[in-house]
Amino acid sequence: MTSPTAPRRRGVRRGVARLLAGCLLAAGLVGTGTVADGGAAAAESGGATVVPVQTTGPADRRFNLVVMGDGYTAAEMPAFRADLERHLGVLWSIEPFASYRSYINVWAVEVPSKESGVDCDPSLDAPARDTALDMGFWGGCDPGGVQRLLTVNSTKAAGFADLVPGTSRANRQILALAHSSTYGGAGGSYATASGGNALSALITPHELGHSLGGLQDEYDYYARGVPGGGYEGDEPSSAHHTLLTENQMREQRAKWWRWLGEESESGGVIGRHEGGLYSTRGVWRPSRHSMMKTLGYGFDQVEREVMVRAISAKVDLVQGHTPDAAPLGADRTVWVDTLHPTGGELSVLWRLDGRPLPTGGARTLDLRSLDLSPGRTYALTVTVTDPTPFVRDPAVRGSAALTRTVRWTVDPALRTPGDATPVAFTGHTATSAPVGARAVVYADTSHPVRRTPGVTWSLDGRTVPNPGNDRDLDLGALRLAPGPHELTARIPGTREVLRWAVDATPAAAGFELSEPLRTVRRPGRPVEYVYDGPFTMRLTARDDGGGAVVSQFRVDGDGWYTYYGWPTDADAPFRFSPSGTVIDDLVYGKLGRPRAVPWDDATPDYGTHTVEYRTVDAAGNVSPPRRFLVTLVRP
Repeated sequence: MTSPTAPRRRGVRRGVARLLAGCLLAAGLVGTGTVADGGAAAAESGGATVVPVQTTGPADRRFNLVVMGDGYTAAEMPAFRADLERHLGVLWSIEPFASYRSYINVWAVEVPSKESGVDCDPSLDAPARDTALDMGFWGGCDPGGVQRLLTVNSTKAAGFADLVPGTSRANRQILALAHSSTYGGAGGSYATASGGNALSALITPHELGHSLGGLQDEYDYYARGVPGGGYEGDEPSSAHHTLLTENQMREQRAKWWRWLGEESESGGVIGRHEGGLYSTRGVWRPSRHSMMKTLGYGFDQVEREVMVRAISAKVDLVQGHTPDAAPLGADRTVWVDTLHPTGGELSVLWRLDGRPLPTGGARTLDLRSLDLSPGRTYALTVTVTDPTPFVRDPAVRGSAALTRTVRWTVDPALRTPGDATPVAFTGHTATSAPVGARAVVYADTSHPVRRTPGVTWSLDGRTVPNPGNDRDLDLGALRLAPGPHELTARIPGTREVLRWAVDATPAAAGFELSEPLRTVRRPGRPVEYVYDGPFTMRLTARDDGGGAVVSQFRVDGDGWYTYYGWPTDADAPFRFSPSGTVIDDLVYGKLGRPRAVPWDDATPDYGTHTVEYRTVDAAGNVSPPRRFLVTLVRP
């Protein structure tokens, strides 16, 4: 989808408005987040100030999320920062953004508007606002549009994004937040969302699914409250929609055949679930529900694989290497610097004349150790691959997004001049905030031509064995005990040292329920609460480490669902009821089998249900799930 330029008040064509409306037909959910101290502004123009929110590397080598607000006056800029915190907090709790957070820079472009709010909010007859980005509901105040279609002046948005040095259309994504509590947003080249609505934070990853991954909506309706009817097209080009049966997918090795039969990350089993592309029948999707159908759930495996490729395509796995334009002597070291996903290490394989070398994934190879014979040249290659289990398609794994190869010619007759490159750390995981107990922490070094600087790691004063690739340390493999820890990286023989605080204690999760008919306690079973009608649940979290905490819950082992309060009030508790509550033609809180739209099965699921809850803190720690039982009896 494409975000149109939205002129002041009127002017977005109805066709464009209808095109963009699709990605808004499901409600989003909200979580919490923390924006890091941006420090000094990187650029300022026309009253706009660029603030680095998260810096993982040079802008020209990273995927840059550029976020700007509209309708926030200079006095209201703290509200923009708070809204941004919530959106980022949810984003980092969702895979694959959690595992690839280290690939992403976040920039805030603070653009004060002359007036507070945006156009046509909440109605078409609302007064026009004088704002920096001309954002407006109803598709830019189009009488033929829909209220929740929130557009932005794309020319102005691109101009403000150009203020971020090192970014371009190829390596960035623009997200515009409107200063509004009305639910709304849009997807396409640029994503938009209302900043302050209880449901708005999860619009961001949904729209990034459109913009980055080319994912399509899985709704079975186009206009809310109106079933979409039958699908009449050919086999969809969408990676997560099909007309094929499961047997046909397996026989043809098509669509999501590699994931069939597995428990879906967003709930249920990956198979063939009818409905999608705005049709109720005749087309099928992989999971019962997912981020692209019902905001609040995560991406399922099929969507997640697409998103891994999309994020990785915005960066280069190889960040630097020994120059390859001319032959190298055999009396030196050869090196490659790579990216460092937060969720796992990259694979590095060296080959000489096609024969793998036993380097253990090291980023530097000392050619002197190979004892190469003079009188001939050798072909040296290094292949960097992302071995993430999020990807199963060999074509995706072998694409330039996830696999890169560098080639050199080695001539033992050549002599390499010495150099005076100092031994030092050149890049590392940020030390300004605690790292989580499952994170991969990295420390890169300089590259003298005749020395391979080593990195030694210690945890709480004790050396941690880390053979092979000593630039990365996978804390998850250490199975850290809860509590604070200190991680240290050193280059032996130098004064170079890095220190991180490790937060290995997840945020504590809690819950509050409305008054039950009775409470049942049995040995060896979770506490059981009995109701004969609707009841409410409030999830709470406490984190001694500070920062954002996102709470999640699931019912009867279904997909984890981000807790956001209630659609009409972020401060209200979530409400469960036998058949669910209809709000703006969507259904929330049906106990038991979920129900997303009014025509889904509303039959009450009486009996006992298991409710689990957990937290995801700012360091990425996920708390062990805790549970209680709810029994719904007939009135």
